[in-house]
Amino acid sequence: MIKDFQIAKREEDIGSYAGYVGSSFMFGRALTSVFWGLVADRYGRKPVIIMGTASVVIFNTLFGLSVNFWMAVLTRFLLGSLNGLLGPIKAYACEIFREEHQALGLSTVSTAWGIGLIIGPALGGFLAQPAEKYPNLFSSESLFGKFPYFLPCLCISLFAFGVTIAAFWLPETLHRHNDDDDSCDVSYDALESASAEVKEEEGREATPKKSLLKNWPLMSSIIVYCVFSLHDMAYSEIFSLWANSPKKLGGLNYSTQMVGEVLAITGFSLLVFQLSLYPFLERILGPIMVARIAGVLTIPLLTSYPYIAMLSGFGLAFLLNCASVVKNLLSVSIITGLFILQNRAVDQDQRGAANGIAMTGMSLFKAAGPAGGGALFSWAQKRLDASFLPGSQMVFFVLNVVEAIGVLMTFKPFLAQRHD
Repeated sequence: MIKDFQIAKREEDIGSYAGYVGSSFMFGRALTSVFWGLVADRYGRKPVIIMGTASVVIFNTLFGLSVNFWMAVLTRFLLGSLNGLLGPIKAYACEIFREEHQALGLSTVSTAWGIGLIIGPALGGFLAQPAEKYPNLFSSESLFGKFPYFLPCLCISLFAFGVTIAAFWLPETLHRHNDDDDSCDVSYDALESASAEVKEEEGREATPKKSLLKNWPLMSSIIVYCVFSLHDMAYSEIFSLWANSPKKLGGLNYSTQMVGEVLAITGFSLLVFQLSLYPFLERILGPIMVARIAGVLTIPLLTSYPYIAMLSGFGLAFLLNCASVVKNLLSVSIITGLFILQNRAVDQDQRGAANGIAMTGMSLFKAAGPAGGGALFSWAQKRLDASFLPGSQMVFFVLNVVEAIGVLMTFKPFLAQRHD
């Protein structure tokens, strides 16, 4: 898309501009996440979920119709601003499952998130520029020929529309403990009592929300989560750029369709792992130990990426698919463990606000991820002849440094757990 906008003067600069588009979504979400968390705590999880999925329908469609770079940035920013989904969904997953099954609930959330990060680019790889890839089905004079990136966006928007309709049948979890009150007689005294209760509850809410920033088990898990989120978003940005870039620049020279195939295989593997193996590992080792092991294993794996690029044919395809699957399994294991720690660190009536704070911090770091990853990749491609960590070796070295910092932060005294 960035190449078609013709805003980059050199091929090496495409990564930087692509990073700005990716970062605009996260920057918008960072500005509004706490607000959506407070709304979810006040009015329920369900309205925020419906609002978030509806915003995808509108602004994702407009993104596919972007005619220039700045329209793409603006539509992504607006989508991020109006999309407060992830925080309330994490709270919802904790509330709808019993405590012993919360790992399964949150692993489902992180699996959906991880698969989205993978299937999205995969879908784009298969469906972008349909007039070029499938000329028998799509004319160059059609809407899909004039807007070559509209088809994948339209498919996602149609899916989001279906999810929005289905969300109306979701049960609300925030006030489930008050269901017994429905049987009470509606009288003046009851209404007066309820009004007093609401005022009392509002008074109580003000105090704990101030104390969230002093809740170190929560804040420490959010900070660690932010570091790993920075790594994951930078990796996602870099992986697609690296796979698409030519061999002479240290890349794989893969087409968007070939990248899509790799990511589709990875997405299926994530689904199987998170719904079967992760809950079992979490029960045995605990979320922190799983995150540590996954972080440590990620470092040698990423170190191997520049050497994988030296291969060709079946060897390249096989090792790349294996590396992509393992890397994303490790990443989602880390994120799921931190989801669990965050939601265990607060009570139910604080979960929306707590996840809003987490989303704000994470979104700021994730906004830096694509922009930083794209800029790093562009810079690395200009130093292919450097004596120290030339080309893509520098890219994956920097990713490993961020990962190592995250692993170190999972140890005491930095990362704390709530003890009831």
